[in-house]
This record gives sequence, C-alpha cells and structure tokens, in this order.
Amino acid sequence: MTTIAGELARCVAAAGWAAAPPGDPQTADEYLLVLRHLYGVGRRDLPIGRLLEGHVDAVQIVLRYGEPHQVAKLREQLGQGATLGVWNAGLPHEPLVLAGDRLSGGKSYASGAGVLTHALVTAQTDQGPQLLLLDLAQVPPAIDNQWWRTLGMERSETHRVRWADAPVRPDDAIGEPGSYAREPFFSGGALRFVAVHAGGIAGLLDATRVHLVAADRADDPFQAARLAELFMLAQGAAATVRHAAETWFEEPEPAQLTRVAAARLSVAAAGERAIAVAQEAVGLQGLFLSHPLAAQLADLMVYLRQPAPDTQRLRVGKAVAGHTLDPVL
Repeated sequence: MTTIAGELARCVAAAGWAAAPPGDPQTADEYLLVLRHLYGVGRRDLPIGRLLEGHVDAVQIVLRYGEPHQVAKLREQLGQGATLGVWNAGLPHEPLVLAGDRLSGGKSYASGAGVLTHALVTAQTDQGPQLLLLDLAQVPPAIDNQWWRTLGMERSETHRVRWADAPVRPDDAIGEPGSYAREPFFSGGALRFVAVHAGGIAGLLDATRVHLVAADRADDPFQAARLAELFMLAQGAAATVRHAAETWFEEPEPAQLTRVAAARLSVAAAGERAIAVAQEAVGLQGLFLSHPLAAQLADLMVYLRQPAPDTQRLRVGKAVAGHTLDPVL
C-alpha cells in the first residue's frame, strides 16, 4: 500500500466510514457531520481531502442507486479497506465507451489513479451514460502519470487513464443510464468539495500563525492585522458551508442548488484572498519548497480551479434577480 493509499484508508477508518459508510444525509446534523470530517482533513492535507471527498461521493452514489446486493457487497469491501473515487471527466477524442460487455477509452482528471481500489466511471452506451463500479485490481487501466505536472495537488495522483477492450460484468453497472447527473445530488454534492476548500483556507491560517509566532513577528501590528483577516476569511468560509448545509433541508430544489453555487463562489473568493494575505505575511520564505506553507499555497491555488465558475455565477445572478436568493441575518 502506497503512502497516499494508506493515509486515505486511515482517514476513512478514522471517520468511521469503513464500518458505517455515509449515505445521503437526512438531516442537517448528519450533513454537517460529513462536511466537518472533510473540512478537518482538508485543513491538514488538501490532496488527501480531495481523495476523501471523491470516496464519499462514490460511496453515496452506490448507496443511492445500487441494487441491495450491490450495496451489501460494497459494505463488505469497505470493511476490508476499499477506497473509491468518481472518474467522470472525459478524455479528449477518447471517450469511454461500453459496447456489450467490453470497455474501451479513457478518462481525464482521474484523482487517485494508482491509489484507489475501485473507481466509479461514466461510460457511453446506446442508452446514455452508464455508471460502472470497477474493481481496479480486476480491470486495471493504463495510467498516464506523466500528464499531471502542476504547481500543487500533485499528491492527489490525478492522472489520465485508459482501458482497451476490458471485460465488464453486468453487475458492475450502477443505476440506470443518466443516473449520475440526476439533481439535486449532482450539483448539490459540490458542497462536499467546498468544505474541503474551506478547510484549506483554515490550513493557511494555521501555517501562517505558526510561522509568525515562531519568528516572533505575530505582535507586529501589520502581521496582527493579516492574522485577523485570515481568521475572518477562514471563519467566513466555514460559516458559508455550514449555512448551506443547514438550509439544504429547508428549501426547494432550485434554491438548494443556487445556495450551493453561491457557497462555491464565496469560498473560492475567500480562498484567493487568503492565498494573497498568507503570502504577504510570510514573504519570500513561504515560497521556498522546504517551507510548509509553500505546498499549502500551491495545493489550494490548484484545487480552487474547479470547473465552470461562470456557470455558477450565472445561476446565482438569476436567483438574485428573481428574489429566490437574498441576503439574510
């Protein structure tokens, strides 16, 4: 077991999710329990937080759409240390296609490739995109690990993967074609990674505070002001996630999804500002690769680049114009 695989498995076990995997939350308290675990791991280690969020996403999807015997098998596998992820992003010019019982093509941005034991993938079929839960020991993909060369999040092992005429069993299919993009789960589930982002902002505060205290600079008035701003950014991001989770069960679906979209935008903006403030506080030392802050800055910078931010702004703007989203105290 690689170091990353071991760290991920330990996080799953520490949350109690190997024995009692988290399904779709039924109350705000259940939702917050899941989000706080993700937040805490993101605060310590963003790449592991990314992988843990993908594991929760995959498990929830199987519990939601799987047949009873598939759910029972998954629970057994989780008890044995299985770790999952969702690989949905298409590989340009090489779509993943299921023809009969054979799988060919690829996926991009496959986080945890070479680390996870199972992957939930979407494959094109004549009936539409079909979810498949693949045991990666039985149908291992070819992994292109030379592509993921980024400033941060390298430890998330996000690679391109390909299969060529790989055998797939009927029991690997989860749900009906089109299940993956079903709302409100598809867009609403973004709150999980937003919680990890918020944890990453708190992690920047932690690292900056440790550096300034150790350097005996925390009492400098300019540095104290920066610590105050970092706290407000971190606390504001956490409060945004908490509010979105608390209101999830109080609002109809359109408002739920706009609330999550607004949380994405708000936390991303807080993260961008936190990166700038942390860099100002620590200065050049924080850009040395040996400094703990360097990896945290780079990881958050990369992880904040979630797709389609303009789509989220459009959704939020329309909701504000229609008075379905309004600031409240």
